Amino acid sequence: MLDTRSCRLHYAGLLRIHKDMANIKSAIKRARQNVKRNAHKSTQRSTARTAVKAVENAVGEKNKELAKQALGTAEKVLDSMASKKVIHKNKASRTKSRLNKKVKAL
Repeated sequence: MLDTRSCRLHYAGLLRIHKDMANIKSAIKRARQNVKRNAHKSTQRSTARTAVKAVENAVGEKNKELAKQALGTAEKVLDSMASKKVIHKNKASRTKSRLNKKVKAL
């Protein structure tokens, strides 16, 4: 026999995640997947922002060697995020270009 209590509790947990929860099973699954994916991608975007800030801080301190080193790391992280579709490839390219321009101006 199906345990209806656990099903109701599971559905109630999903309602807390997404207030306009659909009745369709596939839509419920998508909502659950979206929550997981958003949490995972948020940490990846944070890593990319940290790498960009490291370059900008080095440029602010006028430390060319540190800026070049941080730029290499930032480019690698941005390319990785673009290939995983965390950020758009054009955004990654634009960010790398702007950072490179700042580093070359030192």
